[in-house]
Amino acid sequence: MSIVKHIPNTITCLNLISGCVSILLTCNNHILMASAMIFIAAVFDFFDGFAARALNAKSPIGGELDSLSDVVSFGVAPSFIVAWFLSTLDISWMFMNINVFPMLAFVLAAFAAVRLAKFNIDTRQTSSFIGLPVPTVGLFIASLPFMLFHIGRESVLYNFVVNPYFLLAMVAIFSWLMISEVPFFSFKIKNLKFKENILRYIVVIFAITAVVILQWMALPFIFLFYILLSVICYR
Repeated sequence: MSIVKHIPNTITCLNLISGCVSILLTCNNHILMASAMIFIAAVFDFFDGFAARALNAKSPIGGELDSLSDVVSFGVAPSFIVAWFLSTLDISWMFMNINVFPMLAFVLAAFAAVRLAKFNIDTRQTSSFIGLPVPTVGLFIASLPFMLFHIGRESVLYNFVVNPYFLLAMVAIFSWLMISEVPFFSFKIKNLKFKENILRYIVVIFAITAVVILQWMALPFIFLFYILLSVICYR
């Protein structure tokens, strides 16, 4: 097989490695860098599919490898970030001298794995998604540290986000959305016609406007806007 055929899978492996590095950085308390690695993983996740289509190098193993990488980069790595936040709170559920409370975050990783397993065998998801895409969940969580760093600890929003009720509710809601039957539109663009891509253009316009006005604060709201727009339009 030509080496060109291995390029998409190599890019997918870079996605996986980025997720692993994110986990290591979180364990060493480098939360901003850990979050940045998840965004880098998302770049690789986009370009592996692009490369596969451009090089006509699609393969069954590539699809499976992509899902495995996404579980790590957008399921496990973000769960570590949530667990890190939970570990900073004054809440302890001790079992054998270990605080198991932060471990609740890994429910998210389990549901991400189920979501991706369903995606691999669901023939309905060729042009849109059934259930919230795992990368959206991972990127939303990865955007939180950037927003919190920007607004500072004295902000009301900071204290709202770094709150056990918010964090656990986020884990529960995202876990349910990932395996739900709620439709979400994808960003796979077949043409540039406005009528056929109106939802995608709305999200892009909102994202650009939000970043110009709010800068780093805009990141979580962009992903929330995508989620709400999908739910409203496909209700």
